[in-house]
Amino acid sequence: MSMDIRTFRESDRESVIGLWNTCGLTRSWNDPNKDIDRKLQFQPELFLIGAQDSKVISSAMAGYDGHRGSVFYLAVSPEYQGMGYGRQLMNHIESLLINLGCPKLNIVVRSSNTKVLQFYSELDYGTDDVVSMGKRLIPDA
Repeated sequence: MSMDIRTFRESDRESVIGLWNTCGLTRSWNDPNKDIDRKLQFQPELFLIGAQDSKVISSAMAGYDGHRGSVFYLAVSPEYQGMGYGRQLMNHIESLLINLGCPKLNIVVRSSNTKVLQFYSELDYGTDDVVSMGKRLIPDA
C-alpha cells in the first residue's frame, strides 16, 4: 500500500500531535503546538503529512537553510511501521531537498533510540563525527 504525501493542513494539527505523542516524540520542554506554529512561519511546504484514506499516518518537518537540510518529527503511526511508509516519506523529502539544491541532509536522533538509528542506517545514513549542542533561546513553558 502507498500513502498520499501532502503538506500539513491546519485540520491535521490534532492528529499530528496525537501521532507525535504516540511515537514518543514530544518532550515537556517542547510545546508541539508552538513547534507547529513556528514551522508554519518557515518553509511550511516542507511540513509533510502522509495519509491513507484521509487518516494521518505519518509526518515530518523538513528544512533547508542553504547549507544543510534537516528532518525533525519524522513519525509513522505504530500500526503502520515496518511497511515502508517511513522510507517513502524520507525519499520524498530527499527529492524535495535535492530540487532545492541541498547537498547534505542532517538528522538528529536521540542516541537511545536504537530502532530509529537502525531505520536511518538502512537508508544509508551514517553517523557523523560531530557533537550536537543546543541552547534554548525561547522557553516554551
